[in-house]
Amino acid sequence: MVIRNKMKLFLLITLFFISYPLFSQQNRENQNFKISGTVIDLNSSAPLEFTNIVLFSSTDSTQVSGTVTGRNGIFELNNIKSGNYFIRISFIGYDNYTADIKLSNNIDLGKIYLAPESIGINDVVVSGERAPISYEIDRKVINVGENFSASSGTAVDILENVPSVTVDIEGNVSLRGSSNFKVLIDGRPSILDPADALQQIPASSIENIEIITNPSAKYDPEGTSGIINVILKKSKNQGISGVFELNGGLKDKYGGEAITDYKGESFQANLGLNYNNRNFGGTQTERRWTNDGSKTSYYNSDGISSRGMENFGIRGSVSLDLGERRTLLLGSRYGTRSHFGNSSLDYTEWNSLNTSQLNLLNNSLDERSGTNFTIFANYNHPFERKGHQLTAEIDYRSGTSNEENIYRLLNGTDILNGQINLEEGPGKELEAKIDYTLPFESDARFEAGIDSELEFDVERTGMLNFDSASGSFIRDPLFDKDVSYNKQEIAIYSMYSDKLGKFGYQIGFRTEHTGRQIELNNQNQSFTIDKWDYFPSAHISYEIAPGHQMMTSYTKRINRPRGWELEPFETWTDAYSVRVGNPALLPEYIDSYEFGYQTLLGKSVLSAEAYYRITNNRIERIQSVYSDKVTRQSVDNIGQDYALGTELFFNFDPVNKWNVNLMANLYDYRIEGLLYGESFSRKSFNWNIRFNNTIKIGESTQIQFNANYNSPSVSAQGKREGFVYANIAVRQELLDNMLTATLQVRDLFGTAKYEYTNQSFDFYNYRYSHMESPVVMLNLRFNFNNYKSRDRENRNDDMPGAGEEF
Repeated sequence: MVIRNKMKLFLLITLFFISYPLFSQQNRENQNFKISGTVIDLNSSAPLEFTNIVLFSSTDSTQVSGTVTGRNGIFELNNIKSGNYFIRISFIGYDNYTADIKLSNNIDLGKIYLAPESIGINDVVVSGERAPISYEIDRKVINVGENFSASSGTAVDILENVPSVTVDIEGNVSLRGSSNFKVLIDGRPSILDPADALQQIPASSIENIEIITNPSAKYDPEGTSGIINVILKKSKNQGISGVFELNGGLKDKYGGEAITDYKGESFQANLGLNYNNRNFGGTQTERRWTNDGSKTSYYNSDGISSRGMENFGIRGSVSLDLGERRTLLLGSRYGTRSHFGNSSLDYTEWNSLNTSQLNLLNNSLDERSGTNFTIFANYNHPFERKGHQLTAEIDYRSGTSNEENIYRLLNGTDILNGQINLEEGPGKELEAKIDYTLPFESDARFEAGIDSELEFDVERTGMLNFDSASGSFIRDPLFDKDVSYNKQEIAIYSMYSDKLGKFGYQIGFRTEHTGRQIELNNQNQSFTIDKWDYFPSAHISYEIAPGHQMMTSYTKRINRPRGWELEPFETWTDAYSVRVGNPALLPEYIDSYEFGYQTLLGKSVLSAEAYYRITNNRIERIQSVYSDKVTRQSVDNIGQDYALGTELFFNFDPVNKWNVNLMANLYDYRIEGLLYGESFSRKSFNWNIRFNNTIKIGESTQIQFNANYNSPSVSAQGKREGFVYANIAVRQELLDNMLTATLQVRDLFGTAKYEYTNQSFDFYNYRYSHMESPVVMLNLRFNFNNYKSRDRENRNDDMPGAGEEF
């Protein structure tokens, strides 16, 4: 009996061990699993958003599932049955990644590194190029390395060939038709005005430029049309790296730059120096008249002009690994700038009561100079869960500004009229912010933060008039002004984002308190603002199919008046122009809507974006007659403007080794409101198109040709005419890519111009200028260690998970 019971127990145990694997295997076959991972750029270690993830069956190579990565480069494929598969991960301009997967449990592939495309053939490597533009849910990322026709210039020259941006012949930058935007450098603001900040950054220092036309609630909402974020170059891998550049051109143009980095296991430091000197000649024509009610005065001028700039900059940072993935970044930047313009114009004037003409010589000189200094500290504290982190940062920024305008009107050698206008002032800003990110399951996450900023500025103005009796310039105390600007801002924001199947969304809300005091120190006057503003944002994406993405967004923004626009007193800018500000100016409030579609057609990229922007309390600079031959510029909230348009981008290769990208921005612009107490409405259909070509000749030579056209555009009182220009450049790689020589010719055919007409019932002003062309520059760049392209013929073997079976 005992033996029988033991036999039964043995049979039951044996049956269990035989049937359990079969039962478990059947359950696993009926169970669904998850495949996840994170896609990273091999060079920059940055996550790659919108990377295509496609899973295929190993049996018949049919597609089983697919998705794209989120903002952090993270992807998930859910509800996948057990079995044998292979995964393909691809992003335009990068090598594909493939791996075999034997799925029987949830799998995390970890970090998957993609590198810029290249093909290894024995000992010869033909390097591919990254796509010149990539798209993320809230920004366009411009790969500056692909635009070598501007390598000897500044950030402004790079922006000539960037979607959403236009640059005129005088270097004035507009983002979707507006000159009101915010500039960030490595994500941090600058104390300089946007135009000065962009002119001071050499193109050779720039890694990428981010165009953020509809920023989320996380960002400062200042700026009508969005944000231009300039990302500076840094070393990618361990060791000592460096790049040295020299550039020179015809007619007093030269400069250079040096960047060096050290990167160890727990310590990284970088140092950059740059110096640039640029001088440009040109011609200028003006036709003007004013009517003061009793007569019409005419004054025309023709002659030569020049402008130039001299910039020096030094920057450095130290990054420390504090253990447990905590990092501390300390950095600083210092720069000096000097911009000048002068003209020598033959001047003719007469009036309707006396038609005899007086011929004079008008000499003028404008100089603007200053310094800027920034020091910052950034602390990053990650928690145990991936993506869960706290970041704290403090920035201190200071700067000085000095401006001098000298004007002389000569009859032969005698000075009939002369004036010197002065403006100077220091400024200081202190900003502290904390950002917190809490991820949930899948792609969901919550973000929140607080940002506080203090700003203190002083501006002093003065004027000296020429005294014919003494033959010298004498200061006029009536125009000595001393103004203090104190501003305090505090902002609180929160955002939530998630992905539901093919839908991704991000919603945010930001509230800001602004306290501002303007003190006229020598007149005992003050003007105060104390108010709260609210800024919602929403971004939605939908994946139609792998490689096909639709996105839409809404943001609210603000443009606060600043500088002379708030000064309630007269300041002479030259003998025929005076300006006056308005401390009662209201800020502009902007509602911005966007809808976009991006797709991959093989290795080609196609993008189409539609946008609609409404600006309330539109701030416009208004011109009127001040006195005989003198015009007055004031500023006021005149009403609203509207911009409805579309941006198109297409990047493709017509044939092997020839890359073309076409960019077009077409929009209907309308401005309406009250001017001189009367209703007005003006509109124009604006468009600009860029046609960029890059042709490879052999293994180490490239030619780039860029053509640009900007159509006419209107303002409340004026119209700017259209213009076209073309650039060409040749780049030659030498010494195994350690030395690069680039010859650039800008405005190849001499067609760039600035032509503007401003008029009303009592004045007319027409200006035409043409700068020196063509501009020829030679740039020499020497790379060592990590700044030199490396052979990655078999780099997939070093990537985590490559070639493994799961």
